[in-house]
Amino acid sequence: MTELSAPQIGPIIQRQRKARGLTLQQLSGLSGVSKSMLSQIERGQANPTFAVLWGLTQGLKIDFAALLQGGQAVPSDTTIEIVPSEHTPEIRSSDGSCRLRILSPPSLAGTTEWYDVEIAGGGRLDSAPHAAGACEHFTALSGQFLITSGASTYPVKAGETARYPVDVPHSISNASQRPARGLMVLLYGKTGQGRPA
Repeated sequence: MTELSAPQIGPIIQRQRKARGLTLQQLSGLSGVSKSMLSQIERGQANPTFAVLWGLTQGLKIDFAALLQGGQAVPSDTTIEIVPSEHTPEIRSSDGSCRLRILSPPSLAGTTEWYDVEIAGGGRLDSAPHAAGACEHFTALSGQFLITSGASTYPVKAGETARYPVDVPHSISNASQRPARGLMVLLYGKTGQGRPA
């Protein structure tokens, strides 16, 4: 079983924000992340999702990959934002069996997020509960998966979509021995806040 986990980056975010002379409210406006969520992250009371982290890097104008190394300025002033494939933020599980590419824009972090998910044969992505009312829509693009939400488990084959609550422990398993891909959309409840997968 594999879990994706985010490091404690609250102090780093706070240091980068203060170095730029930004208030929580100002960074909230720049990143699309709520002020209350920012405050919780900086105090170490919440671990941000990877989409939220992406929004913060855009608001702070630092490179996503360099976030934990102090940050570097990057230009971000264009009318149409094109994210090249090689610059699409992604996260891998510690054993390398699960890869999530963040496809959603930073402005939707914490409300609606979508990911390109690839899981190696026999791999499994376990997730802690998100905020109350949150749900996921998972469409299998190839292979066959097992979706678990709370005490329920159902198979999902290529072309099928599963919709399920994620305010309970949940997981996505690759039921085959070959790599399989899917599209995952995460919809948060009314609070617009949640915990990372």
